[in-house]
Amino acid sequence: MQPPSSPVVAASRWLVVTDLDGTLLDHDYDFSAAAPLLRRLEQQGVPVVPCTSKTAEEVEQFQAAAGLSSPYIVENGGAIHFPHPEDWQVEAPRHPMPGGGVVMPLGWPGQRLRPLLDALAAELDTRFLALEDLSQGELMARTGLSAAGAALAARRRWSVPFVLAEDQAVAIEAVEALAAARGLKVLQGNRFAHLIAPGSDKGLALAALRRADPRCRAVLALGDSPNDTALLDGADHAVVVPGANGPHPRLQPAIAAGEYQLAAAPHAVGWADAVAAWLALA
Repeated sequence: MQPPSSPVVAASRWLVVTDLDGTLLDHDYDFSAAAPLLRRLEQQGVPVVPCTSKTAEEVEQFQAAAGLSSPYIVENGGAIHFPHPEDWQVEAPRHPMPGGGVVMPLGWPGQRLRPLLDALAAELDTRFLALEDLSQGELMARTGLSAAGAALAARRRWSVPFVLAEDQAVAIEAVEALAAARGLKVLQGNRFAHLIAPGSDKGLALAALRRADPRCRAVLALGDSPNDTALLDGADHAVVVPGANGPHPRLQPAIAAGEYQLAAAPHAVGWADAVAAWLALA
């Protein structure tokens, strides 16, 4: 299914805000099934905004490969990058990006967050393995990234990704609850959990993006894991993209309740079908 060619779509400024890993990208980081639609949306002026746990450098690489010029939200809402700020009303604070554009920070620097992660581990009498402590080889093994990709993934500024040590029995729900009690947020993704600041999740970033775009009429959001919940809840229409074994179990109650639509196929195929169908009705 192709999106409509009517000029109403571009003039109305629909926004497509999407998670990347596990949603648009499969676990081999392939999005080729959605590439024609991404090119069409870029040509029609429909912004496709990545909203991801990835670093800015990783998203810049994706933007170049996909041919996108839209803003992008990094590190689970830690900051919004605007490569072309003249098209947006960007709130302060805003800082220049290397090579042009501006970045609007929403979160806390990673060096402020890391001691707080260690404090959570101590209080739970457990051990975490932070991404920044993994060797390049360990990071490559956990993510399937190349050496160059792993180097980009390690350039964290607004979050501290981590995993529970394999010899520990603490449930991630207990970590999330303690973080919330301490005024922090822990979000569970596909490969890592992420410690972020209280004012910087994907939903808060989406709200800031809406404020920066007075022409925005509606937002379609797509995600696949619990760290996408705030994004999905903040959209006008929310789609869960399943993995090969179906949707994430923690998202199934909201799907069953009709709060989220379930895409018909995993990853880029389901993503493209859901986006095209929504634009045809929007």
